Amino acid sequence: MAKGRIEVATERCKGCGLCIKACPLDLLELDPHSLNKKGYQPMRIHTPEKCIGCAHCAIMCPDVVITVYRLDNSK
Repeated sequence: MAKGRIEVATERCKGCGLCIKACPLDLLELDPHSLNKKGYQPMRIHTPEKCIGCAHCAIMCPDVVITVYRLDNSK
């Protein structure tokens, strides 16, 4: 199975939740313990080791705050 890793620009995230709904594995949530400088709860991945790098979250993000990396499992 493919593996992935995401990076979130938390200071630009407005916590709209579109990425959370788009994740096919339900790996994303709004961080209940954090607020960014704009006062929003940013998104976080609660089980990063399960990410498959599908990029559905990044595609749905209207503010382009998510970067997805596909990891090479062949090594």
